Amino acid sequence: MIGQEIINKTTHTIPNSPGVYRMMGKNNSVLYVGKAKNLKKRLQSYGRKSGHNNRITKMISLIKDVEFTLTENEEDALLLEVNLIKLHKPKYNVLMRDDKSFPYIHFTKNFLPTRIKKHRGKKKEKGDYFGPYAMEGSAFKAINILQKTFLLRTCSDSYFKNRERPCLLFQIKKCSGPCTNEISKKDYEESVEEAKFFFNGKSEGIKKKLAKKMRESSDELDYEKAKYYRDRIIALSNLGISLSINPKNLKEADVFAIDQNSKIACIQVFFFRSWKNMGNKPFFINNINGLDKDEILESFISQFYSNKTAPKLILVSNKFRNSKIIEKVLTQKYNRNIRVMVPQKGERKLIIEHALDNSKQALKRYMKEIISNFDNMRSLKEVLNLEKIPRRIEVYDNSHIQGSHSTGAMIVADKEGFKKKQYRKFNIKNAKSNDDFGMMYEMLYRRFLRLKNKNSDDLDFPNLIIIDGGTGQVSMVKKALKDTKIEKIEIVGISKGKKRNDGNETFHLSNKEKIILKSNDPVLFYLQRLRDEAHRFAIGTHRLKRNKAIMFNPLDEIPGIGTKRKRALLNSFGSAKAVGKAKISELTHVEGISKNTAENIYNWFNELN
Repeated sequence: MIGQEIINKTTHTIPNSPGVYRMMGKNNSVLYVGKAKNLKKRLQSYGRKSGHNNRITKMISLIKDVEFTLTENEEDALLLEVNLIKLHKPKYNVLMRDDKSFPYIHFTKNFLPTRIKKHRGKKKEKGDYFGPYAMEGSAFKAINILQKTFLLRTCSDSYFKNRERPCLLFQIKKCSGPCTNEISKKDYEESVEEAKFFFNGKSEGIKKKLAKKMRESSDELDYEKAKYYRDRIIALSNLGISLSINPKNLKEADVFAIDQNSKIACIQVFFFRSWKNMGNKPFFINNINGLDKDEILESFISQFYSNKTAPKLILVSNKFRNSKIIEKVLTQKYNRNIRVMVPQKGERKLIIEHALDNSKQALKRYMKEIISNFDNMRSLKEVLNLEKIPRRIEVYDNSHIQGSHSTGAMIVADKEGFKKKQYRKFNIKNAKSNDDFGMMYEMLYRRFLRLKNKNSDDLDFPNLIIIDGGTGQVSMVKKALKDTKIEKIEIVGISKGKKRNDGNETFHLSNKEKIILKSNDPVLFYLQRLRDEAHRFAIGTHRLKRNKAIMFNPLDEIPGIGTKRKRALLNSFGSAKAVGKAKISELTHVEGISKNTAENIYNWFNELN
C-alpha cells in the first residue's frame, strides 16, 4: 500500500479536532511530526496525488503508518509537537540540533555571603540571574570583570566555609575576603548591590561613584588606591564596549533573523537584556528542501523555548502563521504577556536588519566551510585510493602515562566539519594499560559491537576510520571489525617519521599499502587536522580522569567521616595511607574520633586490603 492510500485510509477515522500526527516509516521510525487545528483536513491535504513539493513527495512515499493524538486545543498540540520532535528527531522535521541552555550569571542567595558563578539549566537555586549570554566565554569574561571591579567571591560554599585565612584571590585583589571577615558583611552586600545595578543598566552611576573615590584617593596622595579605582572604571567600560550595539529603547528582547539557500538555513539569535546586547549565536538547519523561511522559523522558535526562558518581546525577521499560538503558549507558561512581532520601523527594524546581515554572512562562511570540507574529502578519496568519497569519518586515539589512567577517544567529522556532539570517550577496561594495540582493539570492538546491537542506521556507521598509529594499530582495527562482523569500512593509520615531526607522516592503508604525501599537500594538512583534534580530545579525556584520581581520597568513602574529621585525621597522620596503617589506639587520640569511629576506620582499611 502506497503512502497516499495509507493516509486516505487513516483520515476516515480521524475527527475534525486539534492534535498531533506522526508519519511512521519502516521499523516503526518516525518520519515527521506535525500539529493541526483540524487533523482531518490537514491529513487530507497529504492524501492528494499532486501539488506537493519534492520533500513532501519523498516523505509520503516512505510512509507505512499514520498515528495521531487528539488535544484540547492548538496550544496543547504545539507543546506536544515540540516534545515529540525533541524525543524522536524525525528526518523530515526542522530540527534544532544544538538545544543546550545558554549561560547566565547567578548571584546566589543563602546564609553565606553572595557568590557569583556561571549557571546553565533550570534556575533551582535562590538568587538573581542575569543573562542569557550567547557564548560561554562572554559569561566568564563578565564574571572576571565583576571580580576585579566589585571583589565578589567565586569560590564554592564548601571551600568558603573551610577557609582559615584569605586565599590567593584576596592577595591579587580579585576578592574582598568575606570568608575571613576581611570586609564587613554590610560593605560586601553593598558591593553585591552595585554589581546588580550594572546589570540593570545603571553602570554610569557606579562609574561616577568610583571616579569620586579615585579623585579622593589622588587628593590624599594614595596613588595606588587611585590606580585601583581607575582600573575598575576601565574594566566596567570595557565590559560595556564588548556588549556592542546597545539599544536605547529595547530593554529586554530576543531577536531571530533567518536567511536560507536551497539546502541550509541560518537563524541568528540575539539576546538583549537591560538595554545591553548579550551576544548572538547562529544556528544552522540542514535538509530544508521545500520549506520556506516562515515554516522553518516557526518550528525553530517553538523548539527553542522548550527549555529556555522567553523575554517579554520576541522580534522576528519573518511573520509566520502560528505566531499568536506561540505567544499564547509562552504567556501561559511564564505568566506574563509575551509578544512576537516583525518590526516595521525605528530602532527595532535596524536591529532586525543587523541580525539579518549577520545571518547572511554566517551562512556564507558556513557554505564555504562545507565546500572546503567536501573538497578535502574528495581529495582524500583520490590520494588514498579509497572506493568512495568519505561520508562520515571517525578518528580514534588513546592516551595514558606509563600505563596509568588509560583512556580512548573518538572524534567524528563530515562535510560540515567536526561533530562534537558525537564525540565519544572510552575507559579502557580489559586491555593491559601499556598495550597500545590491545587498547585500540578494545575501543573499536566495543564501539562497533554497540552500534550493531542497537540496529543502527547505515548513516551511523563511518565509511572511513583514521587511527593514530601504524601497521600494528591498523591490524587491530581490522580484527575488531572482523570480530564484530562488519565489512566495507576503509582504514587509514597515521604514523610519524623518526623525528616525530609534522610533514613526515606515513599513511598505512588496510591493504598494507603505504603512502607519503608532499609536505605542502592540502590533504596532508586536512589529515593532520583530524589527527590533532583526536589527540586533543584524547589528552583532555585522560587529563580529566587523572585529575579525578588525584582528587580522590579514601577517607571520603568512609561512612561517618565528614570534612572536620577528615581534616583532623590528615593533620595528625599526614596522609590517608598513614591513616590506613594506624592502630585503633592511635586513631582515638585524634580530636573528634571516638573508639567506635576509630574501629570503623580501622575495619574499613582492613577490608579494603
